[in-house]
Amino acid sequence: MCRSCATTASPAQPSARATAETPGRTRVPDHGLSRRRLLAGLGLGALAVNVPAGASPAAAAAAAAAKNGAWANPALGRFPAGGHYGAPRSGASHAGQDVSNSTGTAVHAAAGGTVVRRSWGGGLPGRTGNALVIAHGNGQYTYYGHLSAYRVALNARVSAGQRIADMGATGNVTGPHLHFETHSGRLGTTVNPVAFLAARGVDLSGGWSRIDPGASGATVVVIQHLMNQRGHGLAVDGSYGSLSVGAVKRFQRSAGLAADGQVGPATWPVLVYTLRQGASGSPVRALQTALNRRGARLAVDGGFGSVTTSAVRAYQSGNRLVTDGEAGPVTWRALTG
Repeated sequence: MCRSCATTASPAQPSARATAETPGRTRVPDHGLSRRRLLAGLGLGALAVNVPAGASPAAAAAAAAAKNGAWANPALGRFPAGGHYGAPRSGASHAGQDVSNSTGTAVHAAAGGTVVRRSWGGGLPGRTGNALVIAHGNGQYTYYGHLSAYRVALNARVSAGQRIADMGATGNVTGPHLHFETHSGRLGTTVNPVAFLAARGVDLSGGWSRIDPGASGATVVVIQHLMNQRGHGLAVDGSYGSLSVGAVKRFQRSAGLAADGQVGPATWPVLVYTLRQGASGSPVRALQTALNRRGARLAVDGGFGSVTTSAVRAYQSGNRLVTDGEAGPVTWRALTG
């Protein structure tokens, strides 16, 4: 956990006090899906894009549009006690959320953007250790602290899900972890990263993503390939429009799920396939697309051969999952998160 990483400025959102600690995600087998989750004290109602009951259709549409597949989980691990946003730090407040795992665990860009800081503490007051800051446009920034290694250069353009660094314990810390911050409005104005990502369909504690109608990008391509395996004949164009949404709703009804068109924690586990070397077809194309979002650079050819197996194993190893080369629910959840 961070000993420092504090900001003396008033938080832009109410501090979120964690009341439970999730267990570690180190070496999680793909058949073991039941894990305690951080359920309380996350302050999810504080974000502007969260819509209260009775909100206007325009406000509801704006909130839905935020879950558009543009954001990704920056790291897998556990939330350590006292590492939450707003926790006291020597008369100030903890500026981010800590995610603990072993040194060398992969750290990924939370969204596309440009690396604008690559230095000790990211040039921000109260921070220590090797750090990166990514500018995402529209006054949004993300901060990644206590890194053991950089994998991108200053001024590099990065994409959502790309590996940018390795987790570490540089600076004033008690152990290896990622100190992750979200800044909104300008660099230096922090907001609760758990709530910020949740409003954008990402569960920072490691759960399945939420993709709403109107989304676009690689995760939508994954969904379209998985739907085509079920005979829907969708154009794989990365646009989650009316045809793809209609197909998902029919699938949800057939599976006894709420037919809301959102691909989230209820739909993903039923939609994905457990795959291993020798598999072929649309599910493998979905897997290859998801791996490429994390930097694998595979040919999306639908063949689960030795190259794809190596890519799965590399991803599992880098993210501290069981390294067996099999893409089961835990690996899918991490890839699509």
